[in-house]
Amino acid sequence: MWLWHFLANMLRLTVKELRSIKADPIMLVLIGFVFTFVIPIVSDAISTEIKDVAVAIVDDDQSQLSARLAQAIQPPLFLPAQQIGIDQVNDALNRGKFVLVLIIPPAFEADLASALFPELQILVDATAVAHAGNSAAYLQQILSQEVALWLNGDGSNINALADVVFRTKFNPNTDPLWFSSITQLMNNITILTMILAGAALIRERERGTVEHLLVMPLSPHQIVISKIAANGLVVIVGAALCLFVVIRGFMGVPVSGSLPLFFAGTAIYTVSVASLGILLATNSASMAQFGLLAIPVIVVLMLLSGGFTPLESMPSWVLRLDQVISPAPHFVSFAQAVLYREAGLRHVWPELGLLLLQGAIYYIFAMALFRRMLLR
Repeated sequence: MWLWHFLANMLRLTVKELRSIKADPIMLVLIGFVFTFVIPIVSDAISTEIKDVAVAIVDDDQSQLSARLAQAIQPPLFLPAQQIGIDQVNDALNRGKFVLVLIIPPAFEADLASALFPELQILVDATAVAHAGNSAAYLQQILSQEVALWLNGDGSNINALADVVFRTKFNPNTDPLWFSSITQLMNNITILTMILAGAALIRERERGTVEHLLVMPLSPHQIVISKIAANGLVVIVGAALCLFVVIRGFMGVPVSGSLPLFFAGTAIYTVSVASLGILLATNSASMAQFGLLAIPVIVVLMLLSGGFTPLESMPSWVLRLDQVISPAPHFVSFAQAVLYREAGLRHVWPELGLLLLQGAIYYIFAMALFRRMLLR
């Protein structure tokens, strides 16, 4: 009988929370915008792929080989190379006009034909380190290939000691959109879950309805769980529609994993993040203060989740601390394994277990602070 009353009250509170979200047009617009327009716009705009890189050439050789090297620099990786003088190089780099400047020394072709090992110089604007480094690597590969073809005629005599064959799994076309769209979906789940859960509690405090809940036969657990359940349900429904309609339908990204397993893991993750959002909300007196607390936490969760940069590139102490206090890296690892590599439960149960453990810890802390807030 007690359990029945507990669940019935929690269901009524959950329905109340859903009605509160429905009655907030700004929140509805935010949810719709995040799960529709944001996914394709951000996924297509944020890319580490090399495209249309501006390149300049200082050709002091004026030979057939130097002209061939200039013609090899073509779209889509690079813009057509522009010829400039050596006296223009520093000014062009200072103004950010070019990312790469190729300097071909005098008598380059003649020295190469005489086996004198001449050198090509590439000046790189490393303001954006990753972009510049990738661009320089691609340009070096193109130049090396063209020089090898020039030395060996049509290239038929170029013999390699080994034949390297690449077989790309899970993303055979290496399309960055396949990765960025799912990553952005995971980021949006994190952002919305924390904001909705925390805002639900702040809204009760600002409207003075917390006192109304206290005089009802309700326990703090029922109040907090209902907020987590209602807002988590909204996020999961939004994520499902986004996955099927926007990512798979509109963007054409194939999703080939166990969707029931993915959404089960997402439900566990929303409990962890929503508990963290409520934990922050209990220490906030207003929505503005909650925003000041939530924004840096969200940024850290996203940047250290492994979605933008590989976890292996982090310092070891940051990685260990991140995996202990943040549920985001475990969710990203879980989602990538399920949606990209079609992993089953036997492969991802450690991540699910850690998400459950962290969710329980955050919930306990949130409940302790919530009770203290009620006693103020």
